[in-house]
Amino acid sequence: MTPIEELTTPALLVDRAALAHNLTTMSGALPGARLRPHVKAHKSTALARMQQDQGHPGLTCATIREMEGLARAGLGDDLLLANETADPRQTARLGALVEAGARVTIAVDSHETLAAAITGGLQEVLIDVNVGLPRCGCSPEQAGPLADAARRAGLRVRGVMGYEGHAVGVIDRTDRATLCQESMEMLRRAHEDVGGGILSAGGTGTFDCNDVATEIQAGSYLLMDTAYAALDLGFREALTVLATVVSVSAEFAVADCGLKALGMDHGNPTIDEAAVWFCSDEHLTFAPNARMKPGDRLRVRPAHVDPTVAYHERLYLTEGDQVLERLDIDLRGW
Repeated sequence: MTPIEELTTPALLVDRAALAHNLTTMSGALPGARLRPHVKAHKSTALARMQQDQGHPGLTCATIREMEGLARAGLGDDLLLANETADPRQTARLGALVEAGARVTIAVDSHETLAAAITGGLQEVLIDVNVGLPRCGCSPEQAGPLADAARRAGLRVRGVMGYEGHAVGVIDRTDRATLCQESMEMLRRAHEDVGGGILSAGGTGTFDCNDVATEIQAGSYLLMDTAYAALDLGFREALTVLATVVSVSAEFAVADCGLKALGMDHGNPTIDEAAVWFCSDEHLTFAPNARMKPGDRLRVRPAHVDPTVAYHERLYLTEGDQVLERLDIDLRGW
């Protein structure tokens, strides 16, 4: 084992006990195919294998790179690209995975994205429905006709998907559950016109209040962050960023863990026993409760795990202050 003090910072640390707790807690709540883990949260085939070893046969992806990496690692039994792709050159990469034996399903929400799927040689789709988050997805009324067009073209329509992303971070559970149910009623209505066995939806924030979806696309639960921790979902913050103090002044200190090492869209990170002031490109300025000196190490808790992980090339599985294993973040990029 290697002491974490020997790591070059900033470095991603994953506590083994917290990781194991999160794996077993989620698989107990959503066993088997009820969970389709979203690998965008960690972008690591090693962690995806841990999730699949919990009995979850399908995996959700955000990028074609993730799809290719999982298939190459032997994890391609049931892959869903839960994003639209309008470029036939990109869908051809997915078609190549099908030819190589992977099962690939892609989300479509328009005749253009459907055409790209067909041109790329794909055989299975989910109709993506807008259920309240102003992002991708057709209206519930458009879902049935799009599914009919897909079937006429010879594709298998496995069902529908919709993401209630506007609900997953709502602090009050009652309000969160209400928003989730409103969204799922829209998805259920679309499914009546589309058919198929799958209603794919959800995320970590609504995993325990979505009783409509047949599968939940949760991902952040595995590593967690301070934003989701505020919802008290029963998962532990497994991921921290190890940083080194590089400068100390009378009222504040600076660590080598800035914007290029942290996802900041959910706000500032957190440091125990300190007040974070702000982050700049390579620096984190904070006011510690106790005097620090250059060279001191500290653990920074990110507010958003997904983009934080994507900034790094590897993470370190740890127990206490010892590194047990290095895991590559090998699904980065597009």
